[in-house]
Amino acid sequence: MNITIITVGKVKEKFYRDALEEYQKRLTRYCKMTIIEVADEKTLDHCSDREVDLILEKECQRILKHIKDDDTVITLEIEGRQLDSVAFAEKIETFGITGKSSIVFVIGGSLGLHETVKKRSNFALSFSEMTFPHQLMRVILAEQIYRGFRIINGEPYHK
Repeated sequence: MNITIITVGKVKEKFYRDALEEYQKRLTRYCKMTIIEVADEKTLDHCSDREVDLILEKECQRILKHIKDDDTVITLEIEGRQLDSVAFAEKIETFGITGKSSIVFVIGGSLGLHETVKKRSNFALSFSEMTFPHQLMRVILAEQIYRGFRIINGEPYHK
């Protein structure tokens, strides 16, 4: 299975990069995980709705450039559905069983995701109603993907 995480913006802190590299290494037993960072747009305080839409549209085009027609897309959205780790693992396993061998997770920038990306999504996932730093969210997602594969394979995991 191929897992791709598309994110808006770059991971700047070394400790986040180190954590992501560790999960990528651990996941090699189960899948190929690739992280694609697309450029974020400079966001000024107090942007108008029109400016926000233009920023989201530019980021949207950069995201969609990396999504193929046959990819299964899971967007991370506050309005998405919350799953526990077992249900998340079952979701990944179900996609694999039904022949969806390429899953793309999308994490938007500070303004979220453009409606076009949300409409392309096969599943909207929420980790919480809380807001997390986008760099930390990448690590949390990578850890949950790793945990999901351990669950799928009947291996022990911390509860």
